[in-house]
Amino acid sequence: MRLRIFTEPQQGASYDDILAVAQATETLGFDAFFRSDHYLAMGGSGLPGPTDAWTTLAGLARETSRIRLGTLVSSVTYRAPGILAIQVAQVDQMSGGRVELGLGTGWFEEEHLAYGIPFPAKRFGMLEEQLEIVTGLWETPVGDRHNFAGEHYTLVDSPALPKPAQARVPVIVGGGGAKRTPALAARFATEFNLPFPEFADVPGKFAGVRAACTAIGRDPGELHYSVALIAVAGRDEAEFARRAAAVGREPAELREHGLAGTAAEVVDRLGALAEAGVDTVYLQIMDLADLDHLDFIAREVVPQLP
Repeated sequence: MRLRIFTEPQQGASYDDILAVAQATETLGFDAFFRSDHYLAMGGSGLPGPTDAWTTLAGLARETSRIRLGTLVSSVTYRAPGILAIQVAQVDQMSGGRVELGLGTGWFEEEHLAYGIPFPAKRFGMLEEQLEIVTGLWETPVGDRHNFAGEHYTLVDSPALPKPAQARVPVIVGGGGAKRTPALAARFATEFNLPFPEFADVPGKFAGVRAACTAIGRDPGELHYSVALIAVAGRDEAEFARRAAAVGREPAELREHGLAGTAAEVVDRLGALAEAGVDTVYLQIMDLADLDHLDFIAREVVPQLP
């Protein structure tokens, strides 16, 4: 099972704060560092203010050497697909081929209003076209041109440059939709992600993606199957309760919906997720100043995993 650190810097973090977590992620042996792609805090002051996801990842690409780097997820409303393809390809080059792209429809209307970003009522078609354009640009042979004509975007004689360092940048598609999202994942994704699911729903959601793959002749085993869950853990009840209070959550609620409690409880939950078909877990870490939390998970949880 791949364990990845997932952060929400819009809640209040500078680049230096993010860098410290990313470097701890690397030193402690986790698989990857991912961040959200938001421009407005969801409650609280958000001080010192938002950081741009791909600008941040470009910096981290030069200040880390092993971990994979990505977004969970970028919104199609923020960037034109051609620009996104250039940004991701460049950061992939800067990292030596360690970048992954999570892409979604976006949902947080308030941040769009706050920063003057258009927020169309219907965005799923935008997501489908962006996935087709971005992957199409990367796959176009050097020297050829890429053209696209859709409802939302048109590309004419694009040189489709630059190319990523990786032959195929992993693309993450996620969500709880019953039909359209699994179909999109089957067409474009290397990973399907369920963000903060009810545990009982996981096997059925994954089954829907596998069925969508089979329907188009794709091997369902080609995809990774992941979940994102808040992680709050401690060596005893007192430490767990302290960390829960620090992120404004109740211990009982965390245990019900997240990876929470003692190391043994977290290990048991991860084991149950593995039995449900999960091969990748994004540990949502909300207190970026508590690097001891990451150290605890690396020392007390990871060695107990099969």
